[in-house]
Amino acid sequence: MIMLILNQTDLTPASFILNGIPGLEDMHIWISFPFCSMYVVAVVGNCGLLYLIRYEDSLHRSMYYFLAMLSLTDLVMCSSTIPKALCIFWFHLKEIGFDECLVQMFFIHTFTGMESGVLMLMALDRYVAICYPLRYSVILTNDVIGKVGLATFLRGVLLITPFTFLTKRLPYCRGNVIPHTYCDHMSVAKLSCGNVKVNAIYGLVVALLIGGFDILCITVSYTMILRAVVSLSSADARQKAFSTCTAHICAIVFSYSPAFFSFFSHRFGGHTIPPSCHIIVANIYLLLPPTMNPVVYGVKTKQIRDCVMRILSSFKETKSHNIK
Repeated sequence: MIMLILNQTDLTPASFILNGIPGLEDMHIWISFPFCSMYVVAVVGNCGLLYLIRYEDSLHRSMYYFLAMLSLTDLVMCSSTIPKALCIFWFHLKEIGFDECLVQMFFIHTFTGMESGVLMLMALDRYVAICYPLRYSVILTNDVIGKVGLATFLRGVLLITPFTFLTKRLPYCRGNVIPHTYCDHMSVAKLSCGNVKVNAIYGLVVALLIGGFDILCITVSYTMILRAVVSLSSADARQKAFSTCTAHICAIVFSYSPAFFSFFSHRFGGHTIPPSCHIIVANIYLLLPPTMNPVVYGVKTKQIRDCVMRILSSFKETKSHNIK
């Protein structure tokens, strides 16, 4: 038993080497520019949304509280991966400690699950707003919003925590080079010479429990919304009701499209699609929603546009007054 424990310790690497995007090492410096630009837009845009929702009284409503949850989730999600990826691309700082890798893995998978959960909550919010407009403020109180937000976060933590223990228990004897820009669960597990069947099955179960449940709720919500909108007598009323969902539908597309591509290509196109394509899509999955969500909500949501224009007008007036 003692020898087994010692052998297990010897087969746990002190660190891993994140190799970036395999096959495109010479292009790393060029790939880094769009990554960096998108990350800057994501940080500025989501911080701007959080600022507006915090200080603008007109945005103190359930829809914008859920949007604040989405912005905070997006910030953590992209900040867990992109700074390290840029260090790999720019400075060739590829080493990451074993425990640091597990922490990164935990944050990535927890907050991608949180992203999916918040999108589901936002779909339920639109369902209540359109189907029960007179009871909207009664059903979605601040207390209810806080509880469902906390439940969504705890769901991710409870389901993802076993990933770290399942990965930590494995013996690693196939080197320590990960062909990726971040510590993905199965990319790390594939370096093990032990049995990773449990890891693969549990990963699929979690994907179904989180993604499957959330997609089902979103589908049911929009089915009910569509029925309610179609039943409206006025074309203007139908257009106005459905226009409130446009930004959220865009957020769903940005989030789930790369996820679906990655999920199905790994299972049905693994030998025909080059590994570099898988890695790029995996990074887009973590970077595209945080970049585009604040842009889409800023353009499509009148209340947010009005707040931004009011702040810009106030800034211009202050600047012109100082010049005079």
